[in-house]
Amino acid sequence: MLNIGICDDEASMRKALRIPLERKLQLLGEDYRIFEYDSGEALIGHLETETPDLLFLDIEMKNLSGMDTARALRERDAHTLLIFVTAYPDYVFQGYEVHAFHYILKPYEEYKIQRVLEQALKELGKSREQFFLVEQKSGALKIPLKTILAFSSNRRKVTVLLTDGKKTDFYGKLDEIEEGLPDYFVRCHNRHLINLNHVTALEKDRCVCGALHFPVSRACKQPLEIAFARLLLH
Repeated sequence: MLNIGICDDEASMRKALRIPLERKLQLLGEDYRIFEYDSGEALIGHLETETPDLLFLDIEMKNLSGMDTARALRERDAHTLLIFVTAYPDYVFQGYEVHAFHYILKPYEEYKIQRVLEQALKELGKSREQFFLVEQKSGALKIPLKTILAFSSNRRKVTVLLTDGKKTDFYGKLDEIEEGLPDYFVRCHNRHLINLNHVTALEKDRCVCGALHFPVSRACKQPLEIAFARLLLH
């Protein structure tokens, strides 16, 4: 599910952006949701429950400006793809400070909106490969793959163990999770899927990932050793 935000204090401008976006997304067969915000404050308030993958943000707004909104966004999330919309070309250069991906000038031209959308979707396709998504009641949680030590399962409950000591639980199957992950995630046991990048030692019957130890089953031992050796060679 692609979450898209449109933040503009003019309803007519939100509509003028939404229509060509939806037309293109439907043509591409994308599964998406579009959220509209009439102020920067409304957007920031919504970040407590959901972070957009892609955000179209007006620079010139009443009260909280687009730039101030973008700064507040970046304090909470570094990964949202940010596209500024503005009637003033001079504002475009301010986007570097908040790592804006692109900009669209008003008044809108449909082909330009759709061209920028295509570029954004390609970029999001790349970044999605670097995250694991956990669906929660409050929304989707994006976890950078590099911060994941391991996935451990107990029946249907899966626990994601992170490098900072935190963990997140969700319901799923390790077999299905493993299929969607890069090759450096390998089984060491029927109940454990580890990130080889964080393995510090392979012992006789266990795998060491920093302060954590995971059992190594007989069936997984040889494939694990081969995968670990291949990683070291590269």
